[in-house]
Amino acid sequence: MTTKTLMTPATAGPKIKTALPGPNAQRVLAGDEKYISPSYTRSYPLVAKSGRGIVITDVDGNEFYDFSAGIAVVSTGHCHPHVVAAMQRQVGELIHMSGTDFYYESMIQLAERLSKIAPMPGPHKIYYGNSGAEAIECALKLARYHTKRQNIIAFFGAFHGRTMGALSLTASKPQQRRRFGPLVPGVTHIPYPDLYRGRKDATQDPDAFALSCARFIEEKLFKTTLAPEEVAAIFVEPVQGEGGYVVAPTIFMQELRRICDRHGILLVLDEVQSGVGRTGKWWAVEHTGVEPDMICIAKGIASGMPLGITMTRAEIMDWVPGSHASTFGGNPVCIAAALATLDVIEKENLLDHSAEVGGHMMKRMATWPAKLKLVGDVRGRGLMIGVDIVKDKATKEYAAAERDKIVERAFEHGVLFLGCGPSTIRLCPPLVVTKEEADVAMDVLEECIQQVGK
Repeated sequence: MTTKTLMTPATAGPKIKTALPGPNAQRVLAGDEKYISPSYTRSYPLVAKSGRGIVITDVDGNEFYDFSAGIAVVSTGHCHPHVVAAMQRQVGELIHMSGTDFYYESMIQLAERLSKIAPMPGPHKIYYGNSGAEAIECALKLARYHTKRQNIIAFFGAFHGRTMGALSLTASKPQQRRRFGPLVPGVTHIPYPDLYRGRKDATQDPDAFALSCARFIEEKLFKTTLAPEEVAAIFVEPVQGEGGYVVAPTIFMQELRRICDRHGILLVLDEVQSGVGRTGKWWAVEHTGVEPDMICIAKGIASGMPLGITMTRAEIMDWVPGSHASTFGGNPVCIAAALATLDVIEKENLLDHSAEVGGHMMKRMATWPAKLKLVGDVRGRGLMIGVDIVKDKATKEYAAAERDKIVERAFEHGVLFLGCGPSTIRLCPPLVVTKEEADVAMDVLEECIQQVGK
């Protein structure tokens, strides 16, 4: 890879000092090829060494603007001093004792904080794991345990994780499931209301299209293959992440809630990527007014530390000791990071800030479908924005190769983006990003799109 000159403001921006990858990075890449699982997906050869705020510095001293936030994880930015200090204090006091067999006071403290900002009325119960996939596994098992029903409904385009239960709900890319069957039985996938890539009526009458996706459950599934009294839960992302940053319409979420209430089904929200302030509210579902029965939380909750959380209405978590547990779940260092993360989001008013900066970005990029050859759609909420790259605006034909070239070229110019969905670029910077930093990243992205589209 070689570095090319790109116009960016003289006062701010990334600092690329070497050809990419640099000599130190090349050494690490050689070791990675020798020792590390080839199942990992890497979009470009970034070898990170340190991070502060939205800036990542690689092993050769190159500085990048991180508009991936470590895949929507470092919500308060890299190494926020308040989070770092909280972790350092905890490491010096207690690292591990196992909350599944003993007790940590901080587990209660975090549960109390989360209960106050929960998207459904309390009282609440909380389970701690280590990742988003583990939060989903917990929700899957608990839904079956509580309802004494076996079937689950999920959506095409969904990504819920790669462990066997979570993978059974995932329907984003064939490779994620290839050669791993048989998966957990009892999962049925149905269409998600992608208003951009849906049927023709999706753009002509979006509400009717969104309702038809939800009503497919009662009008088709429950009349042909699934008995409603045997369905335990519906799992849904209020904004599909890996599926392409697709926002679920409010009317769709409301209809799912109605169907669940009518048939005694649990509504489980996967807010692993969309939660913890990413959309300008604590939870993306709050934009719709819908109250879930369970919510799965991870990624941004602990600003980089591994923590997965399943939060439910208290009466749902009725299983007995031994039903489910995790040795490291609720680790005190991770919980210290999570408590500090919530402090930072509240004290720095990052909910309003992310909504404001995200609105600034959406306003600028709203013109891109009309003026940029390869851009078919720009969508999102807050700092969770997707830019669809297409070969043809009329047919909306995917342009995966072009998307990948744009992402790679942006890396060469010092801005880190990632793809998602068939041909979407995701923008999910840390919540602390400024409008000025966002403008630099958008300048780079816009020019890279123009260059690839020539």
